[in-house]
Amino acid sequence: MVTQNTEKIPHSVWYGWGDPARAKPLGAGGLEYLRTTLGLDSVEAVHPPVDFDDVRVGPVALGDEVLGELRGICGAPHVSTERAERILHAGGKSTPDLLRIRAGDAAQAPDAVLFPGSAEQVREVLEFCVRRRLAVVAFGGGTSVVGGVEPERGPFSGVIAVDLRRMDGLLHLDALSHTATFEAGIRGPAIEAALEPLGFTLGHFPQSHQQATLGGYVATRSAGQASTGYGRADDLVKSVHLETPAGPMDVGSPAPGSAAGPRLLDVVVGSEGTLGVITSATVRIHPLPAARSHGAWSFESFAAGAEALRRLRHEGVRGDMPHVCRLSDTDQTAATFRLGGPKTAAMARYLGLRGHKTPALALFLWEGPKRETAARRRRSARILRAAGGIRLGPLPARAWERGRFSGPYLRDELLTRGVYVETLETAASWTRLDATYTAVRGAILNALEARGGTGYVQAHISHVYPDGASLYFTFLGGLEPDGQAQNARVKKAASEAIVAAGATITHHHAVGTDHSPYLEAEIGALGIEVLRGIKATLDPSGIMNPGKLIPAPANATPSNATATKEQP
Repeated sequence: MVTQNTEKIPHSVWYGWGDPARAKPLGAGGLEYLRTTLGLDSVEAVHPPVDFDDVRVGPVALGDEVLGELRGICGAPHVSTERAERILHAGGKSTPDLLRIRAGDAAQAPDAVLFPGSAEQVREVLEFCVRRRLAVVAFGGGTSVVGGVEPERGPFSGVIAVDLRRMDGLLHLDALSHTATFEAGIRGPAIEAALEPLGFTLGHFPQSHQQATLGGYVATRSAGQASTGYGRADDLVKSVHLETPAGPMDVGSPAPGSAAGPRLLDVVVGSEGTLGVITSATVRIHPLPAARSHGAWSFESFAAGAEALRRLRHEGVRGDMPHVCRLSDTDQTAATFRLGGPKTAAMARYLGLRGHKTPALALFLWEGPKRETAARRRRSARILRAAGGIRLGPLPARAWERGRFSGPYLRDELLTRGVYVETLETAASWTRLDATYTAVRGAILNALEARGGTGYVQAHISHVYPDGASLYFTFLGGLEPDGQAQNARVKKAASEAIVAAGATITHHHAVGTDHSPYLEAEIGALGIEVLRGIKATLDPSGIMNPGKLIPAPANATPSNATATKEQP
């Protein structure tokens, strides 16, 4: 089966996220909330990005001969040095990326953007780039928030972005085995559009779902909002085809299990484009759920709610866990109730009367056969009630689901209002979860207020495991004159607190450049050497995504350093 995606999905705007038609400006209630929460009187002012014509782009460092050979590989229409395409591929979607591009700085844009149509073309491109000493950045949806697709040249003569949007087909579906093989450039909505008529779903819905690609899911060990039920990307992927500078590589097995040595699949999953270009992957798929059941509960504190989730995971039947399992801390809960309208305001008053003065709101979604889903929800309710929970009905969970992909649009609006906003995440064992939450929240708040400003931090648990859970932080403050320095200060403080707490430096945002300095604390110096050894085997010239994932040796020139280069 070969099914090409025909759904037209808008590619991200150059200065922000997704389809501008889906963005909504902040209303009067939201602006007032910013004024009272952050003490900012300037949120009425608007700070739009520069005009597109004013965005600065460096010169193309590739000669006509090089471009001609690349056009010979991919076809002339599929090799672009146009200013617009270079700007669109000049970085990801982190707050530093957006601050830079909104200010008109696209100086680090790639020299050219390629749109190959097959794994064979990708192979030829990599062979050519090895010969010509060109760095290569694999580009899917461009949604990285950790510097994962920054087009760094390193010591090379130029840098190209390899955009896989043309490689977006469903190649094969095995209905009996519940697996499907897709090309890596297919985006989240198109995956679901291809599977739904056949009675299946991938069940992978990260907040970046509308923009992100399957290759990106695999390359970053992505986790979706329903991963407590369906599993993370590393649970879903069965096999991968990787084109490397050393040659093609197939990892994984069609068999349901194997003891044939270490799993080389785990070398590729999470490799972030540093070893090669993922061109296709076989993934586990699930029957479309016949029923969906929403629920919301309140707990008297964030710690009490976390304990309830732990009990739900440990005391309940494994199959009873909700597919979506989210717990907001008291600050995020207060914002939800205040901004959610009269019905949620009434809930807050009701909970206050019931003794939940600083409630933590939990949202759940169960999916599956109708009778089974209802039974799972009832069994879960007994555990949640015994843990001190107050049942609130389905309304908050349904409201969250309606806006589940809207967060990045809100960030664009906040930046326009002069508000610094960023996110980061981690995961910790149940034993360390509360201490990690307290330490990281405090570190972020202190860093936000270090220059005399105000800060606001909220967090939620978004994924639950037998031995622990994730923590996802969102934080805001007034945007300082040097927003890049402000962001670096806050991220450094938070990352150091995460490492000190013994938590993971990243649960699902990947490593990129932001987290690379902290990777050794998690996997050890020898672990870093193992990664370098793998890269030396698959990418001996080092052209693949320089500067990402693997920390550079202490005596190495930084990969983004400017160096004198010969024209290739």
